[in-house]
Amino acid sequence: MSSTVADTAKKRMRFVLLLSILLLVIIAGRLFWVQGINPAAAAKEAADTRNREEIIAPTRGSILDKNGNILAVSVDRYDLVVDQRDQKDTIRRKVRDGSNARERISWEQAIKELSVVLDQDVDELTKAIRPQEGAKPKGYVMIAKSVTPEVRNEVMEIGIPRLNSVLRSERQYPQGVIAGPLLGFVRNSEDQKGVVGAEGLELSQEEHLAGSAGKRKFEVSADGVRIPTTELEETPAVNGQDVMLSIDNDIQYVAQRAAEAKQKQFNAEWATVIVQEVKTGKLLAIGDSAELDPNNPGATEPEFRRSVSITRAFEPGSTGKAAIFAAAIDQGKVKPLDEFTVPNKKTFTKETINDSLPHATYDMTAAGIFARSYNTGTVMVGNTVSKQTRYDYMRAFGLGTPIDVGLNGASAGQLAAPETWDRRQQYTTMFGQGYSQTALHTASIFQTLANGGVRIQPSLIDGYRNEDGSISEPAERKETRVVKDSTASEMLKLMESVVESGTGTKMKIPGYRVGGKSGTGQAASAKGYDGYTYSFAGVAPLDDPQYVVVATMYRPQGNWRNFSVADTFTEVMSHTLNTYNVPPSTSDSEAYNVFVGEEQKKPW
Repeated sequence: MSSTVADTAKKRMRFVLLLSILLLVIIAGRLFWVQGINPAAAAKEAADTRNREEIIAPTRGSILDKNGNILAVSVDRYDLVVDQRDQKDTIRRKVRDGSNARERISWEQAIKELSVVLDQDVDELTKAIRPQEGAKPKGYVMIAKSVTPEVRNEVMEIGIPRLNSVLRSERQYPQGVIAGPLLGFVRNSEDQKGVVGAEGLELSQEEHLAGSAGKRKFEVSADGVRIPTTELEETPAVNGQDVMLSIDNDIQYVAQRAAEAKQKQFNAEWATVIVQEVKTGKLLAIGDSAELDPNNPGATEPEFRRSVSITRAFEPGSTGKAAIFAAAIDQGKVKPLDEFTVPNKKTFTKETINDSLPHATYDMTAAGIFARSYNTGTVMVGNTVSKQTRYDYMRAFGLGTPIDVGLNGASAGQLAAPETWDRRQQYTTMFGQGYSQTALHTASIFQTLANGGVRIQPSLIDGYRNEDGSISEPAERKETRVVKDSTASEMLKLMESVVESGTGTKMKIPGYRVGGKSGTGQAASAKGYDGYTYSFAGVAPLDDPQYVVVATMYRPQGNWRNFSVADTFTEVMSHTLNTYNVPPSTSDSEAYNVFVGEEQKKPW
């Protein structure tokens, strides 16, 4: 029996010995592999455990008005995070005397210093930074959000191991809600390393504003603290470009407040005011009644997070007559003083056209028809040219095509081809029905007529400023001659007739010759027409046209006889003329007579 026990013990000993020898061989082989055959791989693996790489976020470009006022800007802010794992008993940090000496401090002291810098409770910070008894240490704990660079630097000087700062780009809008629907807003990027455009210019100009990220590589010690003497490899970030707008913040403020006041006065669905430079096509203001705070976009209904001047198309009503009269005059078919007998109602190929209000039958000039905005007379003028010719001029004025000013969501409106017009539509398109356009389309038509017949593509972006201060120009704006200079000149006289003795007498501005066209269009819905759009597009001063102002009000409520955007137009145009020190007119009015013969000059 004892012999058997002894044999078993010997076998066990031999097994343990063989197993030990095998383990030693494996270890020796591994050591030989690491140090002899593949030392580079081993060194790389060790280096990888020490190396750290962090993204250097670029600074997002600013958005500026034409005078350099900041409308949107990014500021650096930092989130402070801590890794609770592998914490030592004490903290070893640099002595704060400018030397390279080191000192050891307790965690309690470090956290107390941190609480002073962050103005947070010591106990709460301790729970966040130190792993709690019995709990598994966490690799990522947020201890402070969006601190300034100054606070971040003070925190990092405390020397808490594994406490890191994460750069965040915080977007600020110093002007508040002013130009909100144009600027848009941002959102956090999917990688949470910054913000990206979500709407408006912030979205459409993302390529210019964003810049490109850089990266930084460095080594850390076993306790997670960066080793200052190790070589640093860095690829710098390229900051985004500043987007320079043609918007004048002062004019924008006045236009926006005027639109808001008009919307509230008549409880309209929306109102808008556009100010455009005649000779450049540049937009000085696009004021929307719906406020959008870029810092809180969720408070605004989605449909108003973009400018309705660009996104909402509607039947323009009588402002649309400008293109038709310009076409007839440009083709030599009509002269301003040509005479027409204009009834309140007239039938054209079985379609009866009515004027909005009853009136006697008048002998009128073509200019008078335009001034008093009679539909029956407008069809007489429009019939002097073909459907195709009218359509071609409307297209040349920009209708049926979205106007690209560097914003998403631009509406083209609707303008059907003339061969599809039904028996009535061939007439309604002469006085602003049967097609649709945006307020910006309206402004572009009147800019063309005020600019000697040359349409300049409306623009919102003046240029892009690079990090070195140089300016990159935007794409060249397209210029198109739509009507002859002589035609444009005659149209200005027709517009002056509107203000002198037509539907726009309330649009007069003391000291300046003003011309324009009023418009009342039916607002369409799924149930048919159930509201109206009121607008006025005006030019001043007529002896040297400088600015176009278009005021539009959509679906006002109340008594239609009270609806007017006259005060909106005169307020914004007057402010613009005064802001740019435009001298008063020195020439006399060139308005045409409305009626034929002195005896028919009825008061309006």
